[in-house]
Amino acid sequence: MEPHVIGQLFSTATFDFFRKKAVKAQRIDEEVLSDTNDHLIENLQLKENDYIKRAAILLFHPNPEKFVTGAYIKIGYFLSDENLKFQDEVHGNIFEQVEKTMDLLFSKYIHSSISYEGLNRVEKYEYPKDAVREALLNAVSHKDYSEGVPIQISVYQDKIIFWNEGKLPDNWTIEKLLTKHPSKPFNPDIANALFRSGYIESWGRGTIKMINECVNFGIPKPIYFYDMSGFWVEFRKENLNPEYLKTLGLNERQINAIEHLKNKRKITNSEYQTIFKVSRNTASRDLTDLVNKGLLKASSIKGAGSFYELHH
Repeated sequence: MEPHVIGQLFSTATFDFFRKKAVKAQRIDEEVLSDTNDHLIENLQLKENDYIKRAAILLFHPNPEKFVTGAYIKIGYFLSDENLKFQDEVHGNIFEQVEKTMDLLFSKYIHSSISYEGLNRVEKYEYPKDAVREALLNAVSHKDYSEGVPIQISVYQDKIIFWNEGKLPDNWTIEKLLTKHPSKPFNPDIANALFRSGYIESWGRGTIKMINECVNFGIPKPIYFYDMSGFWVEFRKENLNPEYLKTLGLNERQINAIEHLKNKRKITNSEYQTIFKVSRNTASRDLTDLVNKGLLKASSIKGAGSFYELHH
């Protein structure tokens, strides 16, 4: 594409959005941000000789699918693998897709619970927002846009799965993603623009960030899976809700103890006796049952100072 058509091709609103994000992130010189859109494209290395790269179209064009087949995101809510209840498609450039997808996920697909701390209204979602955003950004940064297949997000009652047709770097394994590793995005030009605008880090910490966010949130660590058809990230919902716990045959004391531990993190045998007004033998029996069912783990400290905590 000839350089003189840049202004006609791209979305002025997206350039303005990028500039605001980049100024806030402080990852680009302000002088660069005051340049023309044409110069901004050049400074982001989105041109090769006199021609615009595909990454520029994906990032800044209002309708990248006109040039790149499958450059969109599909979201579906499934009652089972065979039973799709409803779905959405998210179109536009990558910045628009990220913003619209996050809005859709947390307004339509992912439920929240409302509680109050004093006069403050607290809204807690089923999954940590930062981990979900990281999975989404990982998908758009690593997707193979030459294959013509959209990113797919499958939401179930108990899990959410992100899939993209991407590839791990040569000789990389899933195990490497679970530890600190170099950043080697499949689409370095897209990743660079997302980094400059503050969306992502550039040091290969995305997968570790997702793990830490889930652990701190109190849900299982995400599962990463890769084969020749693509890359999956799976988040599983916190399953320590009263409805699930009842199916395990727990009594009301044990269910309330689990709820107690979601906030307090630890409980001792004597605290259990006091809270639920039971004998030491009953407390020991209840707590041992919770350990045997894999819900709690006992501390390595025995005797005085011993305690129990949730088994994540």
